[in-house]
Amino acid sequence: MQQHTPGRLLFTPLFACGMLLGGVACAQDDVARRSDTPGWTLSGFGTIGATHSSERNADYTASVLKYDGAGATRNWSPNVDSRLGAQIDARLNRRWSAVLQVVSEQGLDNSYRPRIEWANVKYQATPELALRLGRIALPMFLTADYRKVGYAYTWVRPPVEIYNSLAFTSSDGVDASLRWSLGPVRNATQLFYGRAKVSLGEGLSAYGRGIVGFSNTSDWGSLSVRANLIRTESTTNIGDQLFRAFEAAGPAGSTIAQRYRIDHKLLTVASIGANYDPGDWFLMAEASRTRSETLLGSTRSAYVSAGVRLGAFTPYLVAAQVRATSATRDDGIPTRGLPPALAGQVAQLNGALNLLLATIPQQGTVAAGLRWDLATNTALKLQYDRVTPRFGSRGTLINLTPAFRSGRTAHVASVALDFVY
Repeated sequence: MQQHTPGRLLFTPLFACGMLLGGVACAQDDVARRSDTPGWTLSGFGTIGATHSSERNADYTASVLKYDGAGATRNWSPNVDSRLGAQIDARLNRRWSAVLQVVSEQGLDNSYRPRIEWANVKYQATPELALRLGRIALPMFLTADYRKVGYAYTWVRPPVEIYNSLAFTSSDGVDASLRWSLGPVRNATQLFYGRAKVSLGEGLSAYGRGIVGFSNTSDWGSLSVRANLIRTESTTNIGDQLFRAFEAAGPAGSTIAQRYRIDHKLLTVASIGANYDPGDWFLMAEASRTRSETLLGSTRSAYVSAGVRLGAFTPYLVAAQVRATSATRDDGIPTRGLPPALAGQVAQLNGALNLLLATIPQQGTVAAGLRWDLATNTALKLQYDRVTPRFGSRGTLINLTPAFRSGRTAHVASVALDFVY
């Protein structure tokens, strides 16, 4: 298991940021009430959470872009879901506006260094057409626009099997959104183009260049349907040392390196989701497919969730899974006929490659939870998950020890206090 130095205290920076933002919030500009009058408003959101996992040989986490989680590193972890965010909305005039959203949550460097999620300027060309420039949330999945705001959805966290399919949550670029109607169906169509970069720690990074995509949301009464497609040219230096060793092994090794190296390779993510919510209950489902001719592999994932609202309480159920649709094992360079010493080295290369391919997630989860809206703008949530990595995969778990075995079910318990202000 990867060894960790003691992490920074969680609640000290969150408390300090909360006090600062709470004081600034009192200075909201009331003249912004008129759409043609310049002004600004400040809002915020946060989650204080704790998660326990029975798996002692890996960490359960909500994102692979976390330093640690619950299980191998510690029995109970606040890092899985805890975050604090603030958003400033500024209106310059009737057509021009801007938004800035900053989020503080644990990253791969084991810090809660704030990160800019949104930072863009919008031009309202017509009542139906809007253009934006800057850092924009990628419109993937039903909760894409508010996935960092825990209060906005029923669960403790969106299902990890589908929401971890894309490491990038925002891009730097442009987009255009058009609202239109077809009979009783209201539609919002978005086209976007940009690029993104994610630091993975220890000198590793990932790039998405030429991110281009389409998203359409259709609302018809209580039914909302969203379809999305994103394509990007992805590059990362993950596995570079291994692939250089394969290239040094001759033509067969070079072929393998070319096959799996993530270097200007096309990554495609397509998804469709539906939410039916008449008020007293809800039923929602999403399905996603990722395609990549690299060590990232290709996957299919889906979930279905339902719940009923009983006053301030909302019990709910979730079932989710992700499966690989590409090879999760490769025979590598043939060792037959090689001298024993060289055969041993080649076998080590082949083994290291298969360890990387085993990170393609294959996992199933069933969960039950309860949301309690205990006060205005505040919700307390409890959730229990049965998480089972399958087919030799580690699933979405991180920080594995040598004793980890795929196929064992992890029992995960979570509590989260979500708030907005």
